[in-house]
Amino acid sequence: MKFSKAEIPDIIIIEPNVFKDERGYFFESYREKDLNNHLGFEVNFCQENESKSSYGVLRGLHYQESPFAQAKLVRVVQGSVLDVAVDIRKESPTFGKHVAIELNEFNKKQLFIPKGFAHGFVTLSEFAVLSYKVDNYYNKDYDRGIAYNDKLLCIDWKIKDEDLILSYKDLKY
Repeated sequence: MKFSKAEIPDIIIIEPNVFKDERGYFFESYREKDLNNHLGFEVNFCQENESKSSYGVLRGLHYQESPFAQAKLVRVVQGSVLDVAVDIRKESPTFGKHVAIELNEFNKKQLFIPKGFAHGFVTLSEFAVLSYKVDNYYNKDYDRGIAYNDKLLCIDWKIKDEDLILSYKDLKY
């Protein structure tokens, strides 16, 4: 696996070694020891989530407040998404900045997003299946969000506003 830092250095882009032949492909999507060694600390994932979304579906920007904040390891199984992480750590020099990266079934890139970031994605393909591990359980009482179109964030979602599909919950942030 190749680990590299995103524009915000605490966000890590992971590119697995993919072995392809006439039968298809194989890759290790997660190696706890390698990730922990690269990070310099242990991440103990306790839950894995999967979502399927149609073109234009935007989910986010979501986060959980402490003590239920979550680190995430995000990847796309099928399709393509623009994945976005926003630094919401008030003491951080990159507070309010974001990283946006295309994750898809072809590049097999993954994104490690530490605690202290809001997360969201928009589906760029006909549909996408996204899978992500988290290191803390979901707690609805600590669930929070930020408007996807917050003018201070200046996120280019790569899709026209009229093509976006949001949940009621995400529209009211």
